[in-house]
Amino acid sequence: MASPAMRKGAALRASGTWQPLVNPVFRALWIAVLFSNIGNWMETVGAQWLLVSQPGNTILVALVQTADTLPVVLLALPAGVLADVFDRRLLLIATQLFLAVVSVTLAGLAAVGQLTPGVLLTLTFLGGAGSGVTAPAWQAMIPDLVPRTEIRASSVLGSVSVNVGRAVGPALAGLLIAALGVAPVFALNATSFVVFAGVLVWAHVGRKDAPSRRERFLPALRAGGGYVRWSPYVRRVLIRAALFLLPATAIWALLPLVATEALHLDAAGYGVLLAALGLGAIGGVLELGRLRARFSEDGLLALASLAYATAMAVLVLVPLVAVAFAMLIVAGMAWLTVLSTVNATLQTFLPGWVRARGLAFYLIVLFGSQALGAAIWGVVAGQIGLTATFVAAAVVMVGATLTGRRWRLPDVSGLDRSPAVYWPEATLAFEPDADAGPVLVTTAYSVPVAKSAAFVTAMSDLERSRRRTGASDWQLYRDGADPQRFLEVFEVPSWDTHMRQHGGRLTGADAAIEARAEALASTPSSVHHYFPADDVPVEGSGQDEVIREGSSAASVGQPDALSQDEERSSASADTET
Repeated sequence: MASPAMRKGAALRASGTWQPLVNPVFRALWIAVLFSNIGNWMETVGAQWLLVSQPGNTILVALVQTADTLPVVLLALPAGVLADVFDRRLLLIATQLFLAVVSVTLAGLAAVGQLTPGVLLTLTFLGGAGSGVTAPAWQAMIPDLVPRTEIRASSVLGSVSVNVGRAVGPALAGLLIAALGVAPVFALNATSFVVFAGVLVWAHVGRKDAPSRRERFLPALRAGGGYVRWSPYVRRVLIRAALFLLPATAIWALLPLVATEALHLDAAGYGVLLAALGLGAIGGVLELGRLRARFSEDGLLALASLAYATAMAVLVLVPLVAVAFAMLIVAGMAWLTVLSTVNATLQTFLPGWVRARGLAFYLIVLFGSQALGAAIWGVVAGQIGLTATFVAAAVVMVGATLTGRRWRLPDVSGLDRSPAVYWPEATLAFEPDADAGPVLVTTAYSVPVAKSAAFVTAMSDLERSRRRTGASDWQLYRDGADPQRFLEVFEVPSWDTHMRQHGGRLTGADAAIEARAEALASTPSSVHHYFPADDVPVEGSGQDEVIREGSSAASVGQPDALSQDEERSSASADTET
């Protein structure tokens, strides 16, 4: 008989790829985002094509992608905080209107012939800044639009949107540039932002995990960094993404030069090559379900990376348009497979209170790797030529794929990611201010000597849970006079942070981790809260004891059996702990 975790994992994988489109709000927003993606790709092609004829075109063309992606790296984490703290819909509306102004400015300057390379890259940078604010808010909004069982499907649909935009946008841009010039391309992109903002005004999206009170910016920023720092699974996902993206960016950054110098194509021909990447990604959607049934996530990532490396090498070693078109279709399928797998995994894994901030780290890796990779491969191409650069990138990709075996990804689809409010309310002798702190929390356990080794192992998992949800320091002590007595001590920056731990930061998986430790104790644990002496009123004790029933925590959530191996072997599977 299948376990509850296995049944939940099967349910998450069972949703059809197109199922989320049945939801009218999701469907309208998805179509608006699709239109925006088409406009963005049109604008990218227009910007790159303006620079192809400039002196130093190798570096200038690559810098278009750097200027577009670097702001996302710089702003993704602050934007993730804003998306977790404020109304995501209003934030998105304001950002789309800003992006529309940027694109209108590009169109106006292009129309009068005043769009110099410096101005073009500056405005591209501003557009990238708007994208940096948009991305985490939109990604974090998706679980508010669809059920949890459809998050993976909606993530794949997001990749479909990007890649349909990649297929249609460049081809349309090539036709418009050939017929009317670059200015209409920028103007059409401005229209796409206005359309997206209009749909957001119409769609009243409620937030499922809205906090009861707003976090302040800097504590929220630190909390997001702390979650990723103490979640080995998230770190592994980010490493695997970077290992693929850094060499893979060579195609995106240098394809305009492949089109003009190796294949001798015009703007329309370049658009067709980009369309091949998009068509390959769409084809990847049709094959992804079958591939997931045959391969693990690690197998999929390795297979896609090797296919991409092959496509990069053949693209320049056999400089024929038909071969290039076929290889770019393969590369598009591989690109979609890797990024949709990584994105869907994070979407389903991250708890609601920190989802936008966790996705912001993914966006930093996604766009940072592209920005850095584009600059690196642009410089390398200027030194050793296109053919040698693409072969070198392919070799790096193969090496990165082999190295990635060190960071295997386990199946975490069965973990309970729902908020778990299971700590008893702290009853104190006074009402602390939200800013009171730092607060020291101690928990005393009585553990039989025979179970002490297992207890220490279970507490190492609990340490990561405490730190992920807000603890700034953690220690476990053993009583020198009584070997059965253990004292857990952790510090949180403020009473507000501790109350957020009580009120929704913990998940069912965290509850299961704590339950395993409690089950090894012979008596219920006891908790004390300590405040700085000058924060405690003279008439209050400043502390209170709470008795936890060992059985109550043990009944919440699913066991996180993978987490205990993280510190034992760097190659073992682990979960968020």
